[in-house]
Formats: sequence, C-alpha cells, structure tokens
Amino acid sequence: MFEFLKKRRNVTLVLGGGSARGLAHIGVLKILDRERIPIHNIIGTSMGALIGASYAAGMSVEEMEARALKFKIQDLLDPTIPRMGLLAGEKMEAVIKSMLDHKSFEDCKIPLTVVATDIETNEEVAFKKGNLIKIVRASCSWPGIFNPVRIDGRLMVDGGIKNSVPTRMAITTNPDYMIAVDVGFCVKYGKMHNIFDMMLQSFQIMGHELNQYQASEADTVISVELGDIDQSAFNRAKEAIAKGSLAAESKIDVIKHDLRML
Repeated sequence: MFEFLKKRRNVTLVLGGGSARGLAHIGVLKILDRERIPIHNIIGTSMGALIGASYAAGMSVEEMEARALKFKIQDLLDPTIPRMGLLAGEKMEAVIKSMLDHKSFEDCKIPLTVVATDIETNEEVAFKKGNLIKIVRASCSWPGIFNPVRIDGRLMVDGGIKNSVPTRMAITTNPDYMIAVDVGFCVKYGKMHNIFDMMLQSFQIMGHELNQYQASEADTVISVELGDIDQSAFNRAKEAIAKGSLAAESKIDVIKHDLRML
C-alpha cells in the first residue's frame, strides 16, 4: 500500500511564513503524518521555521496543536524604547525556547534549514548550524516590529521579506521531490488604527504582490485558503489548523502518486 516508503528519495518540505496564518502548517503536518509521507529535509522561514524546527526536533503534531490552541498574541508583546523595533523580542525567544526545548540543529531528527534575511546586505541566508533558538527568532522577527538579531556579525530579520516560501533555498538540498506549503497573505480594506495595523498591512500588500512569483519551483504546492485570518489572529488557531489539514487532504493523492512514480 505504501510502496513508495521503500524507496530512499530526498523529499523536501518547505514551510513558508505567515505568523498566525502559519499555524496552518500544523494541519498540513497532521495529514502528512497520517499518510506516512516521508520527509527527509525541512526548509522553513518565519513561522514555518518555528513549526519546522519543532517538528524536526521531535515535537509531535498533537503537542504543537495543543500549544497553538493555548497561545495568545499577548505572549509576544514586550514593548521597548524603539531603536530598531517596537518589541524587544525576548518574549518571542522564550516561546521559541519552550517549543524547541533548548534543542540544537544537531538534535534534529530531520535535517533542518532556517532561512532569514540580512537586512543590511539584502541577502537571503540559509542556516544549518549555529544557535537554533536565536536563528529561529531572527527568522520570525518582522523588521520594525521586533528587534533584529545579530548573528555572526550580521543583522538578521524575518526570512519572509525576501521570499515567503523559500523554495529557492530548498533547491540546494537537491530534492527528488519538493512539497511547499503557502499560507498566503491577508490584505484588509478599511481604516488603519495604529502603527501595528499600518505595518502589518504593508507586509500583506508587499507579500501579496510577490507571492504569485514564489513557490513555483516546488513539485507540489499546498495552498491554504485562510480567508480573513490575519497574521495576528492567534485566537483563530483551531480554524487555521483545520484549513491546513483540508488543503493537505486535497493534495495527498497527488503527492502519493508522484512519490510512487519517482
């Protein structure tokens, strides 16, 4: 029934950014787990980096879902005197530590690549070693909202500002088959009420315009339709996860067929 499991193939899973929308990745992983789809590499950026790192380090999908359902946006809010960001990012780092249980790249059961952006050189940077917690924090740090993270002398921010679905980096793993998960963007229409609304909206507009050119290198793209669930809607985690599962269900037969043909 699962004859493709007997073949040693490099199946790479690419998880894009999206903050609260990225919780849909958990729903996708539920279906890939259930169907025993082999994953040999994970490439993640922003929320995709956190979910991907947690999965690669051995956290069960059930545990991830349980934590997501308890999470509140207030768990990230630590305002600071603005210099490079409105939020210090220390509370976000505490969340990441909790998810990863202080594990390192070397502890990952699945090889992991975390993508971030060097804001000073406009470079997309792939990390496969180093301080995993700091690197995931950097990959999740929206410029202007969270303080950037200095890593090896480079000032790193959210990987999604260069490529919300980092398939270009995934190509470097020479995958036989690439599955990309794209949670899209949520451009809203109406009045802006504060600086957070303004900055979130600007990211959505930019990402929405760029997204049509991204993820095209993947063999299969799981596009999750999340409607009006925006990047800050952590209170809608259950809905986002369910929509992720639904999107994966719609592609699972294609994925299984393709893997059998490799």
